[in-house]
Amino acid sequence: MCGIFACHRHPDIQKFKPTALRMAKALRHRGPDWSGNYMDNQTILAHERLSIVGVDSGAQPLVSEDGSLALAVNGEIYNHRIIRKELKTPYNFQTHSDCEVITPLYLEHGLDAPKYLDGMFSFVLYDKKENRVIAARDPIGVISFYQGWSSQTPGTVYFASELKSLFPVCDKVIAFPPGHIYDSKTDKTTRYFEPKWWDPTNVPSTPIDYKLIRQSLEKSVRKRLMAEVPYGVLLSGGLDSSLVASIAQRETLRAREAHAVNGSSDLVGIDDSNQLQVVTTLQKLHSFSIGLPGAPDTKAALEVAKFLGTEHHAFTFTVEDGLNALSDVIYHLETYDVTTIRASTPMYLLSRKIKAMGIKMVLSGEGSDEIFGGYLYFHAAPNREAFHAETVRRVKNLHLADCLRANKSTLAWGLEARVPFLDKEFLETAMGVDPQEKMITKDRIEKYILRKAFDTSDEPGVEPYLPDNILWRQKEQFSDGVGYSWIDALKDNAELHVTDEMMKNPKPEWGDDIPDTKEAYWYRLMFDEHFPPYCASTVERAISTHIAKYEDAE
Repeated sequence: MCGIFACHRHPDIQKFKPTALRMAKALRHRGPDWSGNYMDNQTILAHERLSIVGVDSGAQPLVSEDGSLALAVNGEIYNHRIIRKELKTPYNFQTHSDCEVITPLYLEHGLDAPKYLDGMFSFVLYDKKENRVIAARDPIGVISFYQGWSSQTPGTVYFASELKSLFPVCDKVIAFPPGHIYDSKTDKTTRYFEPKWWDPTNVPSTPIDYKLIRQSLEKSVRKRLMAEVPYGVLLSGGLDSSLVASIAQRETLRAREAHAVNGSSDLVGIDDSNQLQVVTTLQKLHSFSIGLPGAPDTKAALEVAKFLGTEHHAFTFTVEDGLNALSDVIYHLETYDVTTIRASTPMYLLSRKIKAMGIKMVLSGEGSDEIFGGYLYFHAAPNREAFHAETVRRVKNLHLADCLRANKSTLAWGLEARVPFLDKEFLETAMGVDPQEKMITKDRIEKYILRKAFDTSDEPGVEPYLPDNILWRQKEQFSDGVGYSWIDALKDNAELHVTDEMMKNPKPEWGDDIPDTKEAYWYRLMFDEHFPPYCASTVERAISTHIAKYEDAE
C-alpha cells in the first residue's frame, strides 16, 4: 500500500515540482518506506511507498525499459504472477513488484487493462508517446482515490490517494468512482467493472453450494497472504473476522509444514493452483483486538484466538483515548459521517499499536454483512427481490464507509488492511446465490449460509473452523461490541461542544447539508478545521431504502 500524487498537462511543471513533492509528503503516513517521483513534459507522478511485495526492487514510479511509460500504483495485485505468464507479448520487467504488470496489460489491452487485475488498487499511468494519462480505481473502492482540478491551471488534471494532498492545489475535488477508468485523451471516465450481479433487478436463482462458498473464501484469504513482511489478522470475535482468522491460521500452518518438508527459505505454495507469490516469513500468526475494558468483543476474540492458536494481542482503550483522537481520526478519514467516525476511532488506535509491533499488513472482515444481509434490519425484507436489491446497494456503497474506514484508519500509521470478503471471485460466487437462501427467518439466523458453509459438524475427520458458540453467535451492534459506553460518551461530549443555539444556526456555507444531531454537528466542525468548505462535496453517505425503518449502529 502506498500514497500517490500526480498531475498531467501542467503549464509549468518545473516550477510546480516542489509543490507536487510537498503534496505527496502529506501522504507519507501511507508510505513511510521510500519516496520517488517521475517528471516529463507536463506530467509528474510522485509516490510514497509501503513495501509489502517486491521489497528489494519495487520502488516507484515504475518506468518501462524504453522510458515511454511511467506508473504510480497504490495497492496489491494478487494475480501478478499469472499475468506475467499469460502475457501475449514478452515484456522485460524491471522489478519484482506485483504492480508492474499494469504496464504490459496497458500495452496489450489499453483501457481494458483493469479488467484483468485481481486486487485492490488505484493507479496513474503516463504514456509519453501519446502524452496521455490513464487512471483507475479497484472495482469496489477498497483503496481511496481522488481527482481534482484548479481554476488557476485550466486543462490540468490532478490525482491523489487522499483529499488532503489535493485541496491545497485544487478548488474542485471529487472522489474517483470505484470500478472506473479515466482517459486524458478523451477526458472521460468510464466504468470497466460490470459483473453479473451489478444490476439489482437481475435477481439470481443459483442454488446454494456451501462447499463452493467455503472454497471461494479460503482461496480469497490465501491470495491475501501474499507478503514478504510480518502480517496479522484483526479479530473482533465476530463471525466475519473469526472466519478470516481461522482460514489464515490454517494456511499459515500449512505453509510452515511445507517449509519443514522442502527445507526452502521461502514458504512456497500459498496457492499452488494460482502460483501466487511465496511468503518469506516464518512467523506465528498474530491476531489483534481492541475495546473498552470488559468489552464483549474482547472476550470473544480471546476465545477464538485460544481455539485457533494465534498469538493474540488484546488491547484496551479508554473513552478519553478515543475522544482525544477524534480530530486526528477525522483528518485521516476525510469525512464527517457519524457512523464511520464512531467505528474508525478504535481501529485507528489499534492500528498504531499493531504498527509499533512491526506488523505491516493485516486481514480484516469488511464486506460480509453487505454481501449476506447481516445487519439486523434485513429482517424487514419483504421478499427475495428486495433483499437482493439491498445487498447490491450496500456492496456498491462500501467505498463510502467500511472500505474508507479500513483503508484510512490503518494507513494513518502505515499499516495495510486486506479484505478477503471483497475478492472479485468471491463476490461473484456469493452475490450469485439465490437471495431466498440469505433471508432471515424464524429458523435462520442472519448470514446463515456463510455460517453453514463453515460448519463441519457433519464432516467426519474435518477439524472445526470455529467453536459453535462463535460460528453461530448473533451479530453485536458495533457500539455493544467495543464497549457499551463508547457511543454514549460521544453523544455526551457533543452536548458539551454544541449548543442548542448552534443547532438552530448552522454555518451558511454548509448549504443543505445540515447536521441533524449535535454529534454530527461536532464532527462537521472538526472536519472544517482541516478542510475548506468545498471539500464537503467528497463526503458521500449511503442512503437507507424502503427495507429499513432503522439501521443498527455498524
